[in-house]
Amino acid sequence: MQISELFRSLRSRNFALFFSGQLISRVGMWMQRTAVIWVVYSITHSAFMIGVATFAEQFPSFVFSVRGGIIADKYNRYKVLLLTQSLSALQAVVLTAFAFAGNYSVVLILSLSVFLGIVNAYDVPVRQSMINEIIENKEDLPNAVALNASLNTLARLIGPALSGFVLAVYGADYCFLSNAISFIAVIAAIAAMRFPKDAFSVQKSKSKGNFKEALNYLKENKHLATVIWIAALSSFFVMSYITLLPVYAKVIFKGDAATYGWLNSAIGVGAFAGTFYLASLHKTANFRKIILLNTFLLGVSLLLFAYCTNLYLSLIVSVIGGFSSICQMSVVITIIQTETDKQFRGRVISFIAMAMFGMLPLGSLLAGYLSPIIGAPLTIFAQGIIAIIIGMAFCKKLINSSIHLNQSNNGKFHNSTTGNGYANGNPGQVATAGSRNNKESS
Repeated sequence: MQISELFRSLRSRNFALFFSGQLISRVGMWMQRTAVIWVVYSITHSAFMIGVATFAEQFPSFVFSVRGGIIADKYNRYKVLLLTQSLSALQAVVLTAFAFAGNYSVVLILSLSVFLGIVNAYDVPVRQSMINEIIENKEDLPNAVALNASLNTLARLIGPALSGFVLAVYGADYCFLSNAISFIAVIAAIAAMRFPKDAFSVQKSKSKGNFKEALNYLKENKHLATVIWIAALSSFFVMSYITLLPVYAKVIFKGDAATYGWLNSAIGVGAFAGTFYLASLHKTANFRKIILLNTFLLGVSLLLFAYCTNLYLSLIVSVIGGFSSICQMSVVITIIQTETDKQFRGRVISFIAMAMFGMLPLGSLLAGYLSPIIGAPLTIFAQGIIAIIIGMAFCKKLINSSIHLNQSNNGKFHNSTTGNGYANGNPGQVATAGSRNNKESS
């Protein structure tokens, strides 16, 4: 497959600006996030406090993301995005200023993390649902969704690696400074976008635009609810294994900040490979089976990682874990983006934000609490077992759903209520970044 086909949505000027600005910003965000966790652990020497740091930034998404989804469906998304990105930049500047002043107060760091989490609760639903307006050629929408899902993956590959180097050589304050500077790129990119006057006009509707309405929509569309449940359970019980990486870096492998950076980067390498794998899939690929297989693969990788004391072998296993986790979560996001009706998209995406970013900090607290009691290796081993159990619990439902949808829709492309003209009628077979949409039967 030609590389140009994998990145064809970047031909859209607005999406190219959006992608490049967000990529720079997310790299900076991962540098800050990695440095915050390292600073908190270095000060407290507590695995539980690592969980608290993760909880402080991400739990507000669980509390406020539904409200963020309602705002995404009711107000001008472009203006809201400019506001949330500006507030995120303000947080980064304040954290940098205190860091250079030598104030490494854990309370201050956690307070600023909570503020950022609240902003992200409004930012994520708006930013994700806005892609439909950014893309000029709607045939490239699935490609744009897949590339957008790869943003955090690529940032996770670059950010922790840069952070590990900067932490070791210059210190955490320069990681915070890098994130603050990165917001110049994203705000400039958003300001440089050009849209028709009515692109973000708010349409009056009989819809109340509330939480209950979106919940009823998911009850009626159980194929969407199922993948959200998988994302929520995986985020709470499994994905929080990342919380214990500093413990492995310092205690298990007797390393330093650079070791921590390598572990994060290995996960990022696997996630990056997973992104290209998803982009190369044919449009008839069964995404629900991909979710299922990668849930099992993630569980196996954690079982192997748990008691591995060789750093190099652990890095290899971490690559597998990164690959399986991004395949699972990116497919969930892609399905939600492409199958949800337009009037519910912001609120349904807010459910994903709750499932991924809201449940993860709760799981991080649990992992941080259990680790000192039963040990980090046993905690991660248990997470691997739970991942396999989640796969087994949803195995039959996912397979039956895929078969039923295949038979009922026969792979035909048709216009849906979203008005985008892709395979909205077949949630089991979503066009990917590597496939060109058309109106013919697959």
